[in-house]
Amino acid sequence: MFSFFKKKPKDTPTPPQEATTQPGVQQAPAAPAQESSETVEQKQSWLNLFRKESPSVPVPPAALAEPATSVAQRAEAAVAEPVVEPEGEIVPPPPPPPEQKRSWMQRLKASLSKTSSNLTTLFIGAKIDDALYEELESALLVSDAGVEATQFILDALKKKVKAEKLTEAEQVKTALRSLLIEMLAPLQKPFVLGRHQPLVMMIAGVNGAGKTTTIGKLAKHLQAHQQSVLLAAGDTFRAAAREQLAIWGERNNVTVIAQESGDPAAVAFDAVQSAKARNVDVVMVDTAGRLPTQLHLMEELKKIKRVIGKGMGGAPHEILLIIDGNTGQNALAQVKAFDDALQLTGLVVTKLDGTAKGGVLAAIAKTRPVPVYFIGVGEKIEDLQPFNAEEFVDALLS
Repeated sequence: MFSFFKKKPKDTPTPPQEATTQPGVQQAPAAPAQESSETVEQKQSWLNLFRKESPSVPVPPAALAEPATSVAQRAEAAVAEPVVEPEGEIVPPPPPPPEQKRSWMQRLKASLSKTSSNLTTLFIGAKIDDALYEELESALLVSDAGVEATQFILDALKKKVKAEKLTEAEQVKTALRSLLIEMLAPLQKPFVLGRHQPLVMMIAGVNGAGKTTTIGKLAKHLQAHQQSVLLAAGDTFRAAAREQLAIWGERNNVTVIAQESGDPAAVAFDAVQSAKARNVDVVMVDTAGRLPTQLHLMEELKKIKRVIGKGMGGAPHEILLIIDGNTGQNALAQVKAFDDALQLTGLVVTKLDGTAKGGVLAAIAKTRPVPVYFIGVGEKIEDLQPFNAEEFVDALLS
């Protein structure tokens, strides 16, 4: 269900491991004859997405207060590191347990049931005529697909029906399914770990989209895949955001770099330097929620990105935007604005279990195809899963 790409680093000599240090990313053994029970358990974990690239580093739970020194002073002292991308090959993961797949699909279908009902009832005993296409157009627009994506789907469907000489409503529904999968497939992209040490992630989004909660969920599951994590409380404008992130840090036994006040770029810089010193695998930098129309705050995001790059060459390696699935076409506007400012590498769509209609993914695919790494349908950790185009369409048309 959760297919993804794993990168294998080149064969390199493995230096002797010392008791006080953590080795870097190591070559995964090729085709082992027998796997340990620990490895099997990891492969069958909730995501089956993250690859074990290096051993976990024990990190004590704490909220560290760093002195609010000048970002420029610390940036000058840092030496930019060359970006090295290891070559790799495609390695398919083992399938998830059947009961896990069924549970996830049930939750996804329940979350998208309103849109599903509007779309599927159109084809019950329907004739293939202009009236059917008009009803389908209305259903797509109501589902937040947007005008451009809706017109694209209708035009492609009419051509397919004519070319394949379809005469039954069920055949048209099947044709619609294949078109939607083809349209959403470019959004499906794996999240690959182990490319950098540390892998630096910058998290952005508007207020209320679920940034901090999503960071906590991702941190938990990164740890489940033997990745040590460090969090940076870059939302220095809101005390509650720092406290919330600190709570997640305590729950997950993860260190949180924070300041009671000061420059969020300085917090991000300190977090990257701390992660390098501790040999941590992943750094996630939280940022303050802001609207894309708040230009001065968008400039602050650009500054944070630049300063992270001074702390580590090529970072941040992932820039994720968290969007609320209930905001409809407004979510598309957010993707465009944040992508223009930061050059996004991925999206996380949350709260699809609310009044969300799901069609906004079609709008994103047609106008700004930024990869969707994860979708969320609830508050539980297992309710955040990798995006799969075929599963999503099947839930829409179930």
